Amino acid sequence: MSHVGVPRGTVRKRRSLALLTAGVLTIPVLAGCSSGGEETARGVPQDIAPAARETVADGSTVNWAVDALPATFNAFQADADGATTRITGALLPTLFAMDRTGQPKLNPDYLESAKVIEREPKQVVLYKLNQQAVWSDGREIGAPDFVAQWRALRGKDSAFWTARNAGYERIEKIERGADDLQVRVTFSKPYADWRALFSPLYPKEITGSPDAFNDGARTTLKNTAGPFVLRSVSKSKGTVTLARNPRWWGDRAKLDTLVFRAVAAKDRTQALADGTVDVADIDAATADRITLARRDRGNNGQPLNHGPGAEITPAQALRSWAQAHGSDEDVAEIAQAAREKNRKAVVAYAAEQKALRDFAVRKSLEPAYTQLALNGESGPLADDRVRRAVARALDREELARTVLGPLGLPAKPLGSHLALAGQPGYKDGSGALGEQNTKEAQALLADAGWTRGGAAEPPKDTKAGSEAEKKDGKDAEADAEKKTTDDADKDSEKETDKDSTDKADKDSADNEAAAERKKADQASADRDSEDSAASRDEGLYIVGDDSKPGAPAPATVGSASAVHVLAPARTAAVQGTALLRQAGLLGEDGAVAATDKQPGGAAGAYAPVGTAAPAPAAAKGQLGKDGKTLTLRFVLPSGPGSQSLRSVGDKIAVMLEKIGIGTEITKVPDESYFKDHIASGAYDLALYSWPATAYPATDGRPIYAKPEPATDGSLLVEQNYTRVGTDHIDQLFDKAAAELDEKAARELMKQADARIWAAAGSIPLFQRPQLVAVDKKLANVGAFGFAAPRYQDIGFKKRQAAGSPADRKK
Repeated sequence: MSHVGVPRGTVRKRRSLALLTAGVLTIPVLAGCSSGGEETARGVPQDIAPAARETVADGSTVNWAVDALPATFNAFQADADGATTRITGALLPTLFAMDRTGQPKLNPDYLESAKVIEREPKQVVLYKLNQQAVWSDGREIGAPDFVAQWRALRGKDSAFWTARNAGYERIEKIERGADDLQVRVTFSKPYADWRALFSPLYPKEITGSPDAFNDGARTTLKNTAGPFVLRSVSKSKGTVTLARNPRWWGDRAKLDTLVFRAVAAKDRTQALADGTVDVADIDAATADRITLARRDRGNNGQPLNHGPGAEITPAQALRSWAQAHGSDEDVAEIAQAAREKNRKAVVAYAAEQKALRDFAVRKSLEPAYTQLALNGESGPLADDRVRRAVARALDREELARTVLGPLGLPAKPLGSHLALAGQPGYKDGSGALGEQNTKEAQALLADAGWTRGGAAEPPKDTKAGSEAEKKDGKDAEADAEKKTTDDADKDSEKETDKDSTDKADKDSADNEAAAERKKADQASADRDSEDSAASRDEGLYIVGDDSKPGAPAPATVGSASAVHVLAPARTAAVQGTALLRQAGLLGEDGAVAATDKQPGGAAGAYAPVGTAAPAPAAAKGQLGKDGKTLTLRFVLPSGPGSQSLRSVGDKIAVMLEKIGIGTEITKVPDESYFKDHIASGAYDLALYSWPATAYPATDGRPIYAKPEPATDGSLLVEQNYTRVGTDHIDQLFDKAAAELDEKAARELMKQADARIWAAAGSIPLFQRPQLVAVDKKLANVGAFGFAAPRYQDIGFKKRQAAGSPADRKK
């Protein structure tokens, strides 16, 4: 996702040491500044209804919802997405899979062993392959597959359209070992994250030529080596069907077939109720419906007290009946139609709820975190004091509670950019920046020159922020023209008598009054036009302005499926598509679902009901400098799946207002959120997520690397969309990537994390929730947390495993 808008094949292969600005942030006493320890950090366990294989039935089919059909089956291409990762995980070798603690673990289905056998003069890794491991065409997995993948991904041949080469460019040579089952990899320089390589591993038939790599692997995979093989892809049905691999040498897959079905987030409740899918990532609203459905199981056919019509009072029902049976035929017809519509909705809702009883909600924390990004390229946030003030104004615990609390998940703010709670190496480094402290935040702003009196100079009708900047030039010209005119008028007055002057003044006053009336009429028309335009999802809102109509309903928080994750270096293959789906789920055609629209306003675009109307900047304490108010552009997505981001954004805006920082909240379409705003730098504040990684030295560097200047004067930011970085941070990443001692490498990453906190370009908020609806009879599937699924173990529980009284008697 880091390379939005970059043509294929032009991704930069290496980063030079030339950096944009000189100097390193002064970081006071970073050693020991953490507020938490690695030993005490615990992650939330996965929730997959684990069951022993002998209790899982053989056969049957499972339908698994994905956002859309994958654009490619080549995980190393820029437009690979979450569906690519999910599907190839069942088809191709992963030599080191993530376990439930977020560590890479050797996969015995493919490897007997893999270890560093030499460190001097060069690092050498020896892979010993499982002697039974074969591709689906019967050929052994071996050194030729390793060599072909290295040559395709090392970055020396631009004919291969690859999105990443991290680690492969460090390999000097690959050789056959003592026999065909050994692969010897020699590195030109040390590489700590060598376990990240060759996962997934593609057969040489795909990586051996640019044509097969670039085009052939986009639509099909004829040769695979997983518990399943690719049977078919149907664009018309929106399905990818996998079948049990007859040549699989490991534990036999329990399922006959596994179908991945494209289902938009807004359609998943219906798909679950219809039986179209058995497994689906869901949002909090769907999770609530499933919980209610299971609660209502024993209501003995009584009407539901939720859903359509539940809010109708007895008095309203009586009135509706009276109108439907009254003498006024027109009124009766309307009332009867409304009653019939409501009756059908109630019946349909009840049927859905009955079907949803067969599902369970399995929940954990997703291996990804949401951050507040502060664009430090220009404007007020180019000053590190302002960035630190913003960070110290945030109550991160409250923000975590907003999203995680209603779901019953631990609402603890995240303390690291480079590891999640429960992973080895996790340590809360937020102490390098400091805890939430309003007074300290205000002192930082004062030190940066932002004061209450600094905004008193502009005219009252001058808008804050970027619009004021646009007007500066025009206002200066107008002032100069007015001054020239005034001087001429003064000279003319000396040559005229008092009466003519009085008459001219009177005429001028009349003309001005007429102009003001015309201006007021035009303003009224403009307001009517704005009210109409406000019904769209997009728009600008300055926090505190409560004058716009159409206040939204409370936003639903905690969506687990709608906000997808940006991919760092190792997972850059999912970047392009996931970037566009980052803030809210897009439809299969890329369109944004038009929901949450209300007459007169866009849902989620306005401050909470009851927010006071804005006072003049000096009165309400908004800060300013050089005649401009301190106002930041806060860009948020407008899609229906982004309610949680908008809710968090609203709270952040209120927190910043308390220290005198104003925010212009702009809601933009999901498909342009990253491409036109985040990646291009057209924002001051934004919310988006990064995934967890077992390889922070490799995956974290492009996210936090100091931007480099391009020849045209622009910045080459890689994935560092905050444009904030330092030489020291880069050096720590480089040292960790070359450090083969795992403990020492983790210590270097902790030091890097502390300095990333101090730079205040990225403020981690919370680990994202993971909610998965699963047929309650299914085992070994659900909210996996860190761990990769074991697809061969997924299946329906045997009746004996259900534990019914009848079964126990037998």
